[in-house]
Amino acid sequence: MIAQITAPTYTPSDYLTFETSSEIRHEYINGSIIPMTGGTPSHNLIILNIASILHFALKKQGYQVFVTDQRIWIPDFQVYTYPDVMIVKGDLIFQDGRNDTITNPVVIIEVLSKSTANYDRSQKFLFYRSIPTFQEYILIDQHSISVQHYQKISATKWEFEEFNQLTDNLQFSSFTCTVTLSDIYEKVVFVE
Repeated sequence: MIAQITAPTYTPSDYLTFETSSEIRHEYINGSIIPMTGGTPSHNLIILNIASILHFALKKQGYQVFVTDQRIWIPDFQVYTYPDVMIVKGDLIFQDGRNDTITNPVVIIEVLSKSTANYDRSQKFLFYRSIPTFQEYILIDQHSISVQHYQKISATKWEFEEFNQLTDNLQFSSFTCTVTLSDIYEKVVFVE
């Protein structure tokens, strides 16, 4: 007989205690603690490019832009995660008892890697859609020119647009800002 080995299950409190003393970031998904891998130069450049543009465009519009190390809590699915870029309108709303975990993003941007693309498009998007303030989801491919934009139309309807040319413009609906794909992909070198 072969013994079954089961992964340990952690509470959100266990995770937060572990995460605050860890040297690397981890996601928490309904009892499981999952290490987050580091990014490539292209991944990091795309995050820097889009976050910089948005930070300067939105600083007088009442929005705040956060990158990679800002944790959010998704209570409906018992998930803690770190979006690549997150935008919050107005005041930050923190998880009860915390001052480091946000619960009210309006826009979330993920830069896709080969290992996370399917997760970001499916299960992670499902998690994000349960956040009441969440209105727009942008997925940026780091290996080719491809930006996917989802906009919330109603409680159960999302609109999808895809952009594949450096001259295309990504127009946000939550605030006044247009970003050209050439600016998102500035200095990014695509590797075969």
